[in-house]
Amino acid sequence: MLTVRFNRLGLKHGDWVLDLGCGAGRHVHGLHMLDQVNAIGADLDEAALKQAREGLLSLGPARAESALVTRFDRADALQLPYETASFDVVICSEVLEHVGPYDDLLGEIRRVLKPAGRLVVSVPRAWPERLCWRLAPPPGGYAHEPGGHIRIFDPVDLKYSIINRGFSYQGRHFAHALHSPFWWLKCLFWSRRDEHRLIRLYHRLLVWDLMKRPWVTRALEALLNPIMGKSLVLYFGPARHR
Repeated sequence: MLTVRFNRLGLKHGDWVLDLGCGAGRHVHGLHMLDQVNAIGADLDEAALKQAREGLLSLGPARAESALVTRFDRADALQLPYETASFDVVICSEVLEHVGPYDDLLGEIRRVLKPAGRLVVSVPRAWPERLCWRLAPPPGGYAHEPGGHIRIFDPVDLKYSIINRGFSYQGRHFAHALHSPFWWLKCLFWSRRDEHRLIRLYHRLLVWDLMKRPWVTRALEALLNPIMGKSLVLYFGPARHR
């Protein structure tokens, strides 16, 4: 289940792409299958990195006769172990809502990107996220889980926080509309979210959709994404100089 649309990243053969806060590696796995770029996933969670590496092995043999790199590194997003201006593209998907000094993280992204580098950021869309917070309020609710979301982004504020770091805005889209009701249900039945029958049935629907990708759910999600897509995805290029 990819959030980022690779065809909007302007990827060229041999580009270096960093997926910052890669989790279980879904975007790196997708980039690996493109077989044209070097892809590095970085995360602090060793369990997620183990899952990402195992997922990479499941994709089949290493790229034959290829010098391209795919790997996963344990790294702190606020102190990345990469040289300045070393990446052509940075993906930062569903990360900023977890980070306290997120503007410092944007500065670190700017540092490791080449001057002409591109950035794509995704965060939870504000109104579906607010509903989650209200349905499962503190103490112990949705926003108070260990490692949970600590802020809801205003899209305009986020957009200009990134532009002010030396980027130009290139567009946006919304994603994962079918996941919004799933999270609303989990929040509504927060104390029973792991065993509630309705939640388990909806989860089965999402897994079926992910594995089979039937036209009916693909069309429904495309229709609903502008209205209730759970993720806001923003694309940026290098700053335009007059």
